[in-house]
Amino acid sequence: MQTTFKTITRRDRVQGVLKRRALNRIVYAPNYWQWFTHHRNHGLLPEEIRHVTSQLELIRWLRLDVFSRNIYCDATQCWFGGLAEEVLDGVEVEVRRQTEGRDLVTEKIYRTRKGELTERLRFIFDESTLVQEKFLLDDAARQADAFEELVRARRWRFNRSLYEKWQHEVGDDGLVNAGELFSPLKLLHLAAGASNAVFLLEDLPDRCRVWMNLCESAQLDLVRQMLAAGVPAMMAMDNLDAAFHSPRYLERCSASFYEQASRLCREAGSAFFIHACGHQRAILPLIASLGVDGLEGVAFPTLGDVELDEAMRLTGDRMIITGGISAMETEKFQTYDEVRRYVENLFSRMKPYAHRFILAASCSTSIRTRWEILKWFRDAWRELGAI
Repeated sequence: MQTTFKTITRRDRVQGVLKRRALNRIVYAPNYWQWFTHHRNHGLLPEEIRHVTSQLELIRWLRLDVFSRNIYCDATQCWFGGLAEEVLDGVEVEVRRQTEGRDLVTEKIYRTRKGELTERLRFIFDESTLVQEKFLLDDAARQADAFEELVRARRWRFNRSLYEKWQHEVGDDGLVNAGELFSPLKLLHLAAGASNAVFLLEDLPDRCRVWMNLCESAQLDLVRQMLAAGVPAMMAMDNLDAAFHSPRYLERCSASFYEQASRLCREAGSAFFIHACGHQRAILPLIASLGVDGLEGVAFPTLGDVELDEAMRLTGDRMIITGGISAMETEKFQTYDEVRRYVENLFSRMKPYAHRFILAASCSTSIRTRWEILKWFRDAWRELGAI
């Protein structure tokens, strides 16, 4: 009798982590979004990958794993999203795009019965980055009524066919993590900026509570749509930094959303992640207590304030954490031996948690990273990542 063995795919390994079940190798799912966009647009791709046309193709060329929330995103238009469409009831929106030099400027104008609201984004070509030049809510005394009407009018429609198209494209190389969500606190950050959101919360607490409740309802509806589409992992793009997501503000603004989204995902066999970038030590136990499944891109010293293995211990025995490579490493290392020693030390600390750890960028891959560095990290992972 002949026994057949199923080949373990990259997708199997990623799914294994989502189930907290280690397979045969640490998952390595990099984020090359900004790096690839910059090098392609500026004609800087090395000869051996000059034929590559997308981040997905680059990850596939390097034979790494896919667990990405920006495989499908347009870097010139948004920091996240692309699978969920904004739906407005009774509010008109106009989008204007124009080039200024080599930059692309996008202006979005919402026309409500209580007035107009405008935001403006600039894709800076020389740096391949998107910055916000004008916020929707930059004069709260004058704009509060219009903003409330916008928040009441807005829902989100998940594009199931587009998600399935992208997951089919990824195939056995991994999973698309649907990074479409944001918390009620992030609503204020997106509308007014993180600093001004603090003033809004203190000066207009009752109005902010109305806005945040409306946001929570709309976002939970989007969670349910994604679960109905069979999405195995989704993410709130909240950039969890204790400077602006303090324990007090998390409990006041976002805890309910995180707890409900986590419960819905857990009941459906999906996983709920939050994007984390910055200092998290003060908020990790609270985030874990809400049932959140994972944190993407936990920053470690010097960019952050907690080592990855310590973050694992602070969050109990089920939190999935991605990270381990920051711009500090990709910009400063000069030889393969330096990269290898770094990865060896990291893996020696993380292997006890390999069943819920994904090697990844702490946020993104710096545009100043040399191509050789990306290959050296790949080679060190190949050499040292077996479990």
